[in-house]
Amino acid sequence: MTDAFIYDHVRTPRGRGKADGSLHEVSTLGLATTALKALKKRNKLDTSTVDDVILGCVDPVGEAGGDIARMAAISAGYGHEVPGIQINRFCASGLDAINFASAQIMSGQHDVTVAGGVESMSRVGIGASGGAWPVDPSIAIPAYFMPQGVSADLIASKYGFSRDDVDAYAVESQRRSAESWAKGYFDKSVVPVKDVNGLTILAKDEHMRPGTDMQSLASLKASFTMMGQQGGFDAVAMQAHPEIEEINHVHHAGNSSGIVDGAAAVLIGNAEAGKRAGWKPRAKIRAFANIGSEPALMLTGPVDVTKKVLARAGMNISDIDLFEVNEAFAAVVLRFMQAFNLTNERVNVRGGAIALGHPLGATGAMILGMAIDELERSGKSTALITLCIGGGMGTATIIERV
Repeated sequence: MTDAFIYDHVRTPRGRGKADGSLHEVSTLGLATTALKALKKRNKLDTSTVDDVILGCVDPVGEAGGDIARMAAISAGYGHEVPGIQINRFCASGLDAINFASAQIMSGQHDVTVAGGVESMSRVGIGASGGAWPVDPSIAIPAYFMPQGVSADLIASKYGFSRDDVDAYAVESQRRSAESWAKGYFDKSVVPVKDVNGLTILAKDEHMRPGTDMQSLASLKASFTMMGQQGGFDAVAMQAHPEIEEINHVHHAGNSSGIVDGAAAVLIGNAEAGKRAGWKPRAKIRAFANIGSEPALMLTGPVDVTKKVLARAGMNISDIDLFEVNEAFAAVVLRFMQAFNLTNERVNVRGGAIALGHPLGATGAMILGMAIDELERSGKSTALITLCIGGGMGTATIIERV
């Protein structure tokens, strides 16, 4: 097969996903256009060579609907011959966009593809696209539907993570993210979002709370207690896992991923296309995989898919230098580290979604970019990027620095 190389990646800063967030005035199309334009400009990209644009978007309705990838390509000034497609695998959509693009390159059917994702959570609310899963008993019952926060609390209860454990993890995420910005580790990849007059609207992630400590988090009430106890979802969790006598509700806004707006774009191609364009490859795709996982636990997919992708690549956990595990909830990452006996020196070393935020369709592309930057900064070789997914799934990608 043909090798798929990553030549560049960019992302917007993450804006608070609320009406008072800095990016609320920018449409979903505007966010995606910003990322695609920046990628084109930085790489002197002849867009007539781009075979496809693939963007993840989890709620592709309203302004985000109608194949946002094709519209963003036109808006960003890509040639009219450049097609686009929007995909949705919930939180892994941005990473799967990269995997789909890589598969196109590896198969020899495409030479250059742009992949990434976009989500404006302040303008198109989470869950706006609906779905049968939470409302149709024919699927809600066999899939043990419950809010993801209750599922995260089930993970904490099953695997023994206390409120102090998840809060301590969140404090460290905030510290690492703040340090990364202070030391300029994100400067190379973050492109500012500007208005029609060219004035900067936002140039830095604004969800961070660098002053977070254990005391401030201790003042927050668990967010999913009422859903679990009065909404009946604790009973659903314990029906699926009768070994659990009680759900310990430990997650809240401070140790869960932030709701934010943002977009990312990644330039992927084969070696010949890179040589013709004068690009230097930054990383190579080694392997990728998807998997279904137990739907009640729901968010343990990263553990299952990591085993699968390592086997596919003929690698062991010790062969991976860095891990990017999306911080949907603190217990997700703690369970991942527990399952593979990993220390936090190798996991999410530059912070994660608890501090920076989780723009659903874009996050996978963003954290893959973070992994590339950190491999280059640290001189290390391999990284594994993975996300948990609603409905019980996992997606993972292994990259190697070139």
